[in-house]
Amino acid sequence: MKDLFSQHSADYARYRPQYPEALYKWLADQVPAADHAWDCATGNGQLARHLSLIFKQVEATDISAQQLKEAPQLPNVRYSVQPAEQTDFPDHTFDLITVAQAIHWFDFNGFYEEVKRTAKPGALLLVTGYGNLKVTNVVDQIIAHLYDDILGPYWDPERKYVDEEYKTIPFPFTDIKVPHFPVSFSWSLEHLIAYLNTWSAVKHYEKKHGENPVDSITEALKQAWGTAAEHSVHFPLLLRAGRI
Repeated sequence: MKDLFSQHSADYARYRPQYPEALYKWLADQVPAADHAWDCATGNGQLARHLSLIFKQVEATDISAQQLKEAPQLPNVRYSVQPAEQTDFPDHTFDLITVAQAIHWFDFNGFYEEVKRTAKPGALLLVTGYGNLKVTNVVDQIIAHLYDDILGPYWDPERKYVDEEYKTIPFPFTDIKVPHFPVSFSWSLEHLIAYLNTWSAVKHYEKKHGENPVDSITEALKQAWGTAAEHSVHFPLLLRAGRI
């Protein structure tokens, strides 16, 4: 698994979108028990924090020790540096396994074998993430220009799974129908720009050219944004769920 986010872990924790409360309520109704959950590739512990309110014990793993330093310290959450495909967890441990905005980086076969080994019979696997945001038509066009025209060659090949809304990832489990969960926020222009700067392709571009590609669209974004202090920002929520 690639580690593309350790160097900017604080920004990642601050500016990446959160997942809706309704998703966690739905999860609580789907699991056979609420004893143990594994949040794989937890990053800054965003999901783990919410899972700690549902489960007695949460194991949260990531390959980035720097990301884990940004995660909240909670009495029933244990963080550990471990790859998705090989962990030290006992067999048949978890009632729920989650992956948020990360499965496209995994070795799918290795991860799914680890899921089968560590899950209890009847446990739930939830794969989630979010696609490209929508603000207004004009702002969206500028962001699309950044995403496709400027950064197109700098996206890792795995990004295609996000563009395809996780519909094309290998998934050796029977899909469970998941409700639609809206994901919307009120963001300032500064927050939007900071979010764009967390994109992995931006970092790849900077490394090659020594300049920030987001700077090239900032003035256009300001003009398109107008005088409003904030705009509603909408993300499509990507979801796959299966019984193990």
